[in-house]
Amino acid sequence: MAHRSKGGSTKAVILVGGPSRGTRFRPLSLDVPKPLFEVAGHPIIWHCLAAVAAVGSIQDVNIIGYYDETVFRDFIKDATKEFPNLSSIKYLREYEALGTAGGLYHFRDAILKGRPDRLFVLNADVCCSFPLGEMLKLFDDKDAEAVILGTRVSDDAATNFGCIVSDAHTRRVLHYVEKPESRISNLINCGVYLFATEAIFPSIKSAIKRRTDRPARLVSYPSSDNLETFHPASSGLNDDDDEERKNQVIRLEQDILGDMADSKQFFVYETKDFWRQIKTAGSAVPANALYLQRAWQAGSEELAQPSANLVAPVFIHPTAEIHPTAKLGPNVSIGPRAVIGAGARVKESIVLEDCEVKHDACVLYSIIGWGSRVGAWARVEGTPTPVGSHSTSIIKNGVKVQSITILGKDCGVGDEVRVQNCVCLPYKELKRDVANEVIM
Repeated sequence: MAHRSKGGSTKAVILVGGPSRGTRFRPLSLDVPKPLFEVAGHPIIWHCLAAVAAVGSIQDVNIIGYYDETVFRDFIKDATKEFPNLSSIKYLREYEALGTAGGLYHFRDAILKGRPDRLFVLNADVCCSFPLGEMLKLFDDKDAEAVILGTRVSDDAATNFGCIVSDAHTRRVLHYVEKPESRISNLINCGVYLFATEAIFPSIKSAIKRRTDRPARLVSYPSSDNLETFHPASSGLNDDDDEERKNQVIRLEQDILGDMADSKQFFVYETKDFWRQIKTAGSAVPANALYLQRAWQAGSEELAQPSANLVAPVFIHPTAEIHPTAKLGPNVSIGPRAVIGAGARVKESIVLEDCEVKHDACVLYSIIGWGSRVGAWARVEGTPTPVGSHSTSIIKNGVKVQSITILGKDCGVGDEVRVQNCVCLPYKELKRDVANEVIM
């Protein structure tokens, strides 16, 4: 391996997936793409981008996914103004899902433009403190080919994630297995990586070669400089070619990281800070709490000042109307133009834009969808999950239900109605007490 000069240029890629990957985030993803759903007052992807911008030495960020190009247009426009040190923020659209590594390889020309030495890769559906500076230092200190962010979870939870076996002294990754059948380690993959560009792209190329187990007709894909969408259906490819494309879905977790552990230059940075995935709609509530707590600890001026009726941390959009006798917090986000009535209680919840929570209503461990209404003296409540849990489901009466109650867009809860541990699809009117149900 050639010795890389320290202090070389670094780029970042944020992986956002696409519409078919947001099904577990329903009903919220029916109205907004998951990466743009707001937690702690900002879109999920904003928290990734803010961490990248804070590194200082990164100027170029590519967002890779297979949402329509228009989806991120306004976000990128606003982010370019908010993070002036990021001179280039671009969205690169896949024609279909190529996998976490396949997307990188497909757009390798755009990523490698300017010859960066290092590449951060962040999954957008991760909630953490993103210790990118620390990962960068470890990378340089070890002259690494790759650094992965890891964290410790309970032994029971570990097999739901990619598991890392490492040398406690050197921090070198000795072994990596994605979702092992039996326990091998409780140190798991956080979905944040730093790669040497000279190592990651040859590794993906080798994985593609291994995957292709029969001679294939060469298929001409657009170069990454041509960012127009490629439509296989209109390209004259037959069913065999369609099967060939499926073989090109390459994932970092299943296809790359295990082999990289053999390189002896693959290291893990273990974070002691918070981390969790944002997979289900309910997981937005604990993510909201974690990001609010971090903003509070950092002295963010975006958060409301605590008072007798406001238990920090709380984010209130400037256009929201909060009655002085309403009590909010902790861990509450109130969206644009939301109205919270007299004597209302909101705790551990997200209230989205244009919602109304009427007087003396109670909202606990819940998400109130856009334009929804909670009647007077009504209760919309979920159930807190154990500290450290990575699940947002609980067992009630022998049945697995969502711990977080979620109202989709434009739902109505009648006066004095109680809604508990339910997921309610958009445009539903709830006029009776309901518990442990999906309301369709």
